[in-house]
Amino acid sequence: MNVKALILAALLPLPALAQGFAGLGQTADGYALPDPGRVLEFPHDHGAHPEFRIEWWYLTANLAGADGRDYGVQWTLFRNALAPGNVGQGWQTAQAWMGHAGLTTPGGHFHAERLGRGGTGQAGVTPAPFAAWIDDWRMESTAPPDTDPYSALALTASGPDFAYDLALVAHGPLVLHGAAGFSVKSEEGQASHYYSQPFYRVTGTLSLPDGPVEVTGQAWLDREWSSQPLTENQEGWDWVSLHLDDGAKLMGYRMRGEPDDYTVGTWIAADGTATPLPEGALTMTPIRRADVAGREVPVGWRLILPDRDLDIEVQALQDASWMATMIPYWEGPVRVTGSHSGRGYLEMTGYE
Repeated sequence: MNVKALILAALLPLPALAQGFAGLGQTADGYALPDPGRVLEFPHDHGAHPEFRIEWWYLTANLAGADGRDYGVQWTLFRNALAPGNVGQGWQTAQAWMGHAGLTTPGGHFHAERLGRGGTGQAGVTPAPFAAWIDDWRMESTAPPDTDPYSALALTASGPDFAYDLALVAHGPLVLHGAAGFSVKSEEGQASHYYSQPFYRVTGTLSLPDGPVEVTGQAWLDREWSSQPLTENQEGWDWVSLHLDDGAKLMGYRMRGEPDDYTVGTWIAADGTATPLPEGALTMTPIRRADVAGREVPVGWRLILPDRDLDIEVQALQDASWMATMIPYWEGPVRVTGSHSGRGYLEMTGYE
């Protein structure tokens, strides 16, 4: 789930920002709402859903360099409807777009941001052939015809001090979160449509100030859309996507709010079989904090999932993985130790 709706809220009219976290606890009057009876259809649902207020295409990659170091990459495209029921044309469109790119090393963190308006060709998404872009940043399918467009992707982005060019090939199925892709976020019933492709193998090149680095690794693509994913009393979330060394994967998030947090997730077996985790089955507890950009941010966590004999620590590769974008947040790669080992990504919002 990743910063997702948080970032898109920056493009909402200012009155919306006063209600709930970044405006996402406001009412969704006039927008479509997630439907628990809806069956997700592919490749159609790889494309945009302009009848919903917010949406994202969100990829994170844990990479190892030929230089022996670990790296992390983030690529995100957000779509936000500024008004319900009015897609519009050209500059009159009600669709706004935002792109974020990040590259994390053991010694630093780079990021860049792009803004665009829908209807002008500057940014957009097509489901088949699949392509998502903003300016010259692109995520596009390289899959053979008659296969799922997400089964192979090319990914590019750049900033003032970095760039990356990656090829991704999936070796497992798409995963639907919650009840067949209907993902509940609160006791009050806020929800989204949410699915992932967590089984990418990655090869490619990072361009850094010290020169190019050839990399290999794993990646995880999240797709989510909604119109009101938070309650008025929820202030943000802490989210992980973990690649465990035994082949299993874990997605989990803690929605921070009053009077209680709301924590759910998905256990993904090595063969792609997904098991939704009921609220409270997974516990996420901060165990280490760091001063990041003048904020105290939890960069070390303990996760416990008794049903899977999982008791792990998740620690940031780089504590200073701060995305100083329009609405700031923390996003970076993590290492996993304890009952299971592995790599993954951590996202934390609402600490600004």
